[in-house]
Amino acid sequence: MITTDLLIIGAGPTGLFAVFEAGLLKMKCHLIDALPQPGGQLTELYPKKPIFDIPGYPTVNAGELVDNLMEQIKQFQPGFTLGETAETINKLEDGTFEVTTNKGTVHHAKAVAIAGGLGTFEPRKPLLENIEKFEENGVEYFVKEPEHFRNKKIVIAGGGDSALDWAIFLSDVASEVTLIHRRNEFRGALDSVEKVQALKDAGKIKLITPAEVVALKGDSHITGLSIKSNDEILDIDTDFFIALFGLTPKLGAIANWGLDIEKNAIKVNNALDYQTNIDGIYAIGDVNTYPGKLKLILCGFHEATMMCQSVYNRINPGKKYVLKYTTVSGVDGFDGTRKEAEKAVVMKID
Repeated sequence: MITTDLLIIGAGPTGLFAVFEAGLLKMKCHLIDALPQPGGQLTELYPKKPIFDIPGYPTVNAGELVDNLMEQIKQFQPGFTLGETAETINKLEDGTFEVTTNKGTVHHAKAVAIAGGLGTFEPRKPLLENIEKFEENGVEYFVKEPEHFRNKKIVIAGGGDSALDWAIFLSDVASEVTLIHRRNEFRGALDSVEKVQALKDAGKIKLITPAEVVALKGDSHITGLSIKSNDEILDIDTDFFIALFGLTPKLGAIANWGLDIEKNAIKVNNALDYQTNIDGIYAIGDVNTYPGKLKLILCGFHEATMMCQSVYNRINPGKKYVLKYTTVSGVDGFDGTRKEAEKAVVMKID
């Protein structure tokens, strides 16, 4: 049995940052994730994708952000159960929890934080005949390694941020980029739409709207597509078809834990500590919902911070601790003692 103070279900950016905040409060963490490596969607879906809204980083690749978070928490020595999903949870008489994975690994914790992002997810696939035949043979639903498309002809389909961002990025990698969308208007950020238009004007991206792929061509590997646009069928050659229509999220076994669920997300008390309807179980990051919820990594970091403060009070009832600025004390000074408080500017929390 694995024993810890705080069990975090989900090793994405929010779950990883929670380890840091818990470590400042001298709480031990262990993480469970269904993926074989930490990082969540950032690692699994788009490790090379640039992220622009992390404070202090004008731009940072998703994989680099994960690497930095792992380096940041290394000092606190968290444990990991990877490649397994949290299957069942039991609340014991003393208020602690026992969580068992699909492979039978048992974890005992004083509190549980669900940081599962979108949960388990599958790509939304276009309804095309024989598309399964070409999966991993020219049909892709994620971009994990941009260099895979170096000097290749690619067609990207989609109207959201992922389609726009990858069309922009891969315009400097692929020999030819064609972006198609079934509408003339895109759902992505205005800045990205303007960049795509500028690249189209410069001849670096072919833009076809309104349009949709109606057939795939090739034998063992895709060689071309048929595209319907304004009642006209266009046949184009391509090496890769990247369908970026989003993900279908599922909570999986967590949905059966007796938590309040709303539109496939876990309802939490955002006015206090992001706790669920079950005392001692929290939900942070994209997996939760509350009035005004924004699904941003930045917001997940804030939720993780507030959650850890609540968990500390839960497992140390009646104990006072001192919250200090890390700029004064560093990370080693957070031991909650009055003696350390004399050495730094502090804010007392009762």
